[in-house]
Amino acid sequence: MTAFSYRALDSEGKLVQGVLEGDSERQIRNQLRTRQMRPLEVAASVEKAAVRGWRGLFQPSIKTADLALITRQLSTLVMSNLPLDECLSATAEQTRKPRIKSLLLQVRSRVVEGHTLAYAMGEFPGVFDELYCAMVKAGEHAGFLGTVLEQLADYTEQRQYTRQKLRMAMIYPFILVGVAVGVVVALMAFVVPKLVEVFAHTQTELPPLTVALIVSSAFIREQGALALILIVAGVALFRQMLKRPSRRYAWHKMLLRTPVIGGFLTAVDTARFASTLSILMASGVPLLEAVRIASQVLTNLVLREAGLDIAERVSEGSSLHRAMQQSGRFPPMMVHMVASGEASGELEAMLVRAAVNQERELEMSLGALTGVFEPLMVVMMGGMVLVIVLAILLPIFDLNTMVR
Repeated sequence: MTAFSYRALDSEGKLVQGVLEGDSERQIRNQLRTRQMRPLEVAASVEKAAVRGWRGLFQPSIKTADLALITRQLSTLVMSNLPLDECLSATAEQTRKPRIKSLLLQVRSRVVEGHTLAYAMGEFPGVFDELYCAMVKAGEHAGFLGTVLEQLADYTEQRQYTRQKLRMAMIYPFILVGVAVGVVVALMAFVVPKLVEVFAHTQTELPPLTVALIVSSAFIREQGALALILIVAGVALFRQMLKRPSRRYAWHKMLLRTPVIGGFLTAVDTARFASTLSILMASGVPLLEAVRIASQVLTNLVLREAGLDIAERVSEGSSLHRAMQQSGRFPPMMVHMVASGEASGELEAMLVRAAVNQERELEMSLGALTGVFEPLMVVMMGGMVLVIVLAILLPIFDLNTMVR
């Protein structure tokens, strides 16, 4: 059976759209007529999913929160010993979003055809990434699919929580910078020109600071729009240049060498690596495959390359902690904790502790940076306003000389 999206008119003449499952378009139209609805358009959702899959290369097709919710619902149903196709059908009925319902029905169609759940989900990489499918595959092989799905739901929710926490920590500094820039530009474009009109007809030479202020104000008023367009075009061009892997690799390498930013990016990615590796191993994924998959979730290309090198060394017989130490990209504390876990046979637990430790250090670093950034921006903004005020007041202090 296949999922079909439809548009139809109900008995009151209102437009209704949704998703139904059937063997053909004709069967879907008959179902709609049985429900006292007049079908306007019926199309297989597979084509639309293919388009979304292509877009999924750039962004996920559904939100992380939605993915966590359907994973949690699916795990609950699977642990209730219901057949897998019924679990998928019930989860699809629970959602009110046509896109998610269509997706789940298409996964169910492939399961009904005889494919495994991991294979069916692998058909939609824009939603279910390699980590997700590997864990589902391991759960199916081990017979603990419900438990693995529950772990996946916990992991997805934790990832969403961490992402929101980072965003909230970064929102305030960006708002502060935007307000500071906006205030200065407004002063230069609207306030300063009116205040300096009194100096326009004087024959006395103005102080250099006042001249610079007048020139800057004129530039913002006359060329400000062009400058803004050039800045936006420059950013777009830079992002276009980063699409080439070699340039993006060089950019990521430079970011890692930046004193503050490099430590922040390393902490974020290594925490993600440790937590992903721990949940993969807890789900029964072999160490070598788990390291390779965990490396793919690293956003920095340099760190991702280091992770793949670790997988290569592990395949050659090296221990995990020795391979991480040789890469030189992972924090020493994490390496020591991994070594302790390998020695005691509790690698999964130590990886979880390492991830929690990294996230805690990251929170402390963000708090410290935010605490320093806020007064720094206030001082910088006050300094810029002071310069503007001085540039206006200096000629006034010498007003008697200027009007002679």
